[in-house]
Amino acid sequence: MSLNPKLADWNGQRVWLIGASSGIGEATARRLMQRGARVALTSRNHEALTALADGHAYVAAADVTDRASLQAAFDAVRAEFGDIDVAIINAGTHQPVRAWELDAAVAEKLVQVNLVGAINATALLAPYLAQRGSGRIAITASVAGYGGLPTGLVYGATKAALINFAETLYLDLAPKGVAVHLINPGFVKTPLTDLNDFTMPALIGVDEAAREILAGIARGDFEIHFPKRFTRLLKILNLLPYRAYFPLVHRITNL
Repeated sequence: MSLNPKLADWNGQRVWLIGASSGIGEATARRLMQRGARVALTSRNHEALTALADGHAYVAAADVTDRASLQAAFDAVRAEFGDIDVAIINAGTHQPVRAWELDAAVAEKLVQVNLVGAINATALLAPYLAQRGSGRIAITASVAGYGGLPTGLVYGATKAALINFAETLYLDLAPKGVAVHLINPGFVKTPLTDLNDFTMPALIGVDEAAREILAGIARGDFEIHFPKRFTRLLKILNLLPYRAYFPLVHRITNL
């Protein structure tokens, strides 16, 4: 049974997509526009957003780590559309980090973009949608948040925090009529995952990821995880005691 109301048709839905200029966000934006949604695109890269919109979407550039610019984008989207039906918070960055390479400045950037940025956007949306008593918030985390993995020293921690954040958000907002979706992709080929120097199992393209995200929201799923041939194995792996989990992770990743 779906934990959120189903969405029958994307046509005419007013969607604010944050983190839209590349990768999964860009592919999701294209698919939304193809399905007739009214789409507002946000990221720091105004030029990329304008090219992506091509006259078919509204551009509201902002930096998720800058609350003033994000507030301006939020106000502009509402003024343009009259309301927001679906917000997809997809902004994020990635940097592989091993313990012996840990740098506080790199770690702070990852936390600010991945975690604080998502909280900044949600702080605008959650009170607004709760007062209205309808709408949807979808937050992109990652299966890297399920458990510790080599090279994910800080990235994985931000995604684990987002998983907990989305779970708690659901507990608060679902009784008020607001749907919450948690998006946990596996490995998706993007400029960010191109930074990884290891073989990524079950690697998929951005178009498949976008299709999974929109289908999961339409079904009313709380957690939207994919590809399931990989994510289900990770879920099982994270049920194991640490004395089994740690050796298996080393063996599987060869790291």
